[in-house]
Amino acid sequence: MDMESLKDLFIEELKDLYSAENQILKALPKMIRKATSPELKSGFEQHLKETEVQVERLEKIFQELEQSPKGKKCKGMEGVIADGKELMEEEAEPEVMDAGLIGAAQHVEHYEIAGYGCVRTYAELLGYHDFAKLLQKTLDEERATDEKLTELARNINVEAARTAA
Repeated sequence: MDMESLKDLFIEELKDLYSAENQILKALPKMIRKATSPELKSGFEQHLKETEVQVERLEKIFQELEQSPKGKKCKGMEGVIADGKELMEEEAEPEVMDAGLIGAAQHVEHYEIAGYGCVRTYAELLGYHDFAKLLQKTLDEERATDEKLTELARNINVEAARTAA
């Protein structure tokens, strides 16, 4: 696609986020299975449900724009998820794995926070105020998830540190 306008960039970035969210939908169940902390498992399960809703929001925006959400693979998220997958293949003490999973999840969240912040701003500039509200809602959820992960890390990382000899 030629990007001749901010609207073109907006649509491309939305496609990138749509691809990213769908990759996350596939990765989260694996992270849920690998996590040992009940709180971490629960957090991942909650975020899986949120992610499904976030995909629906993006689909609504694409429908109203009369655009397809498909056709782009988010290479950035693909790399972030590949790093997490590599971690999950390692042999690690449960607390250490949980600490690593939190770090991997925060990489995902920070990527999403950056992406949603950009598209929300583009939506505002383009006069798509309803879209901006939807995107802000997702941005708020991503930030809240990052904060929850930070809270979990405070305990889990201390437990992981105890495994060091």
